[in-house]
Amino acid sequence: MIYIKICGITEVDDAVKIAELGVNALGFIFYPKSKRYISPDKAKEIIDCLPPFINTVGVFVNEKKESVIDVLNRCPIDILQFHGDETPEYYRQFNKRIIKAFRVNKDFSFDVFLKFTASAFLLDSLVTGEYGGTGVVFDWDLAVKAKKYGKIILSGGLNPENLSSAVAKVNPYGVDISSGVEIKPGKKDIRKVEEIVKICNFF
Repeated sequence: MIYIKICGITEVDDAVKIAELGVNALGFIFYPKSKRYISPDKAKEIIDCLPPFINTVGVFVNEKKESVIDVLNRCPIDILQFHGDETPEYYRQFNKRIIKAFRVNKDFSFDVFLKFTASAFLLDSLVTGEYGGTGVVFDWDLAVKAKKYGKIILSGGLNPENLSSAVAKVNPYGVDISSGVEIKPGKKDIRKVEEIVKICNFF
């Protein structure tokens, strides 16, 4: 089974329709510089409309501990995803499941994984000055190598056209898709999400 997270949710209607398609998790980006940023209050409004058994993931980038706690106090987030330069000491302060994201290229050293204990590692493309949602694909051979360190969530430029090849090659624990199922940043194409679910259910 390939788990599916659709990230960069900003609208109630999108969230409800996507949840009904059978995805496992929805991601809410609390990074103010992101084109898909959402406020804690808006995220709560959306989460309150979701059916049961859908995991909610809060995405943070180099955020102060107090800011993360403020978000957790204002909306029900199940899992924390840290997409910046956070240290193991930093995220151990939170009593939540953790997804630690790494932006990778051919020079990336997977030995850094040994310093972290996380529920899963997310691999995304290294694009200078960007923290996810770039639509850029990295070398999937790197993801294959990373699997010996733990559960791998594949991200970075995935879409209905390349997902089948990516999953067949990597066989990841899960996939995380944002720009590849969008009409514009933050607005999802429900038809494309449906295609993603069908592809993942095939494996």
